[in-house]
Amino acid sequence: MSYIEKNLMNGESILYQGKLHWAIFLWPATWLAIAIMFFGGGSQTAPAGGLFVLIAILTGITSFINYKTSEFGITNKRVIVKVGFIRRSSVEVLLNKVEGIQVNQGILGRILGFGSIVVGGTGGTKDPFHKISEPLEFRKQAQEQIASVQDSK
Repeated sequence: MSYIEKNLMNGESILYQGKLHWAIFLWPATWLAIAIMFFGGGSQTAPAGGLFVLIAILTGITSFINYKTSEFGITNKRVIVKVGFIRRSSVEVLLNKVEGIQVNQGILGRILGFGSIVVGGTGGTKDPFHKISEPLEFRKQAQEQIASVQDSK
């Protein structure tokens, strides 16, 4: 059971769930490519290749854990974001308390479809959450739900 499912309030249901983008695996893939180049250089460069394989494995495991443990959700009552496994960071903002959701995308993010979101609530902190897949869709879904909550008042 996911963090979001475990923390639903009475009468609350999940309407949209986002996830991290596969781009978080670019660094492990880069380290692996460098390792392959060192292994192709012969026996003199093989120890360096082994070091880069180790770096690729460690960054790959870290990226995989982040990918599997990060949750981004919109319910009929809240925006919920949770990242991390051992060191957890979460933001849960009631829809009527959301001031805005900021999306930041660089050139590569626009091309590949990822970016950062910043959920701002009234009086709350504005922590960025990076490498979210389809951040504009996340913001759109949140804004639609915020509008429906305001219309029902």
